[in-house]
Amino acid sequence: MTDDPRTLTGTYFTAWKAKDFDTLRSILADDVTFAGPLAQLNNAEDCVKGLQGMSEIITDIVIQHTFIDGDDVLTWFDLHTSIAPPTPTANWSHIDNGKITTVRVAFDARPLAPKDDQ
Repeated sequence: MTDDPRTLTGTYFTAWKAKDFDTLRSILADDVTFAGPLAQLNNAEDCVKGLQGMSEIITDIVIQHTFIDGDDVLTWFDLHTSIAPPTPTANWSHIDNGKITTVRVAFDARPLAPKDDQ
């Protein structure tokens, strides 16, 4: 596996979209931290479980642009799901020693929230 930040984050999105969670796990540091509007996680196993859960409603991930700044990568993408219109999403990842150690995600989660039938 490469240490290149662009390649590692590309693998992250490709593996997530393909539901290849073994590959996804292989590029995460054991103590990876994840923070986003739907979860706060502090290890690789929980991170993979969270992404597995999200993958059940994901229909596509369309990357619009990737910004590289040394070991930091910001990926701007549209998250397509079966329950909401495409959601513009920013994902910041930090790479250390060839593994993703930090993931921060920002998006408007309101369209993904359960609907009140009242």
